[in-house]
Amino acid sequence: MTMTDSAAAAAAAAAAAAAAAAAADTPVRQSITVRAGLERTFRVFTAEFDSWWPRSHHIGSSPMTKAIIEERAGGCCYTEQADGTECSWGTVLAWEPPTRVVLAWQITHQWGYEPDLAKSSEVEIRFTPIGDGSTRVDLEHRYFNRHGAGADAMRESVGKPDGWGGLLKLFAQRIEGGEDAS
Repeated sequence: MTMTDSAAAAAAAAAAAAAAAAAADTPVRQSITVRAGLERTFRVFTAEFDSWWPRSHHIGSSPMTKAIIEERAGGCCYTEQADGTECSWGTVLAWEPPTRVVLAWQITHQWGYEPDLAKSSEVEIRFTPIGDGSTRVDLEHRYFNRHGAGADAMRESVGKPDGWGGLLKLFAQRIEGGEDAS
């Protein structure tokens, strides 16, 4: 192999690594429009999170009884469990009612808690009023590369139809029909 061949091989390897990193860092984006005003939409998504978040979606060691997002930057996202314990799963990174909230997704690809924010992805939710009194909810789950070896698995999991897309449908059912999650 000549020096030129070595340089070409190194460049190809670097390009492949960059492409793999970019693929792992590709965000998952989902949007939904709900028939509710801006303030109510933000309130139901955050303060009333427990009313629509499914009981099956938690990382605690016993059944979930309540899901909570503390309403402030630096607040904790956690669940209360049937055995009396609490299980953290995130941190509120930005709190801008009624238009935006950003959460650290401190859940590993193996569905455990990740205390290190540097190893956690982020979920940004934007709320935009529509002229007819509806609100558009845009969700972006990003920075999967922070999960390390679990980046692809996490991205695939939350990007599935029963991932964020399905969760936003549950949210829309709750806000439009008043039904609680089961």
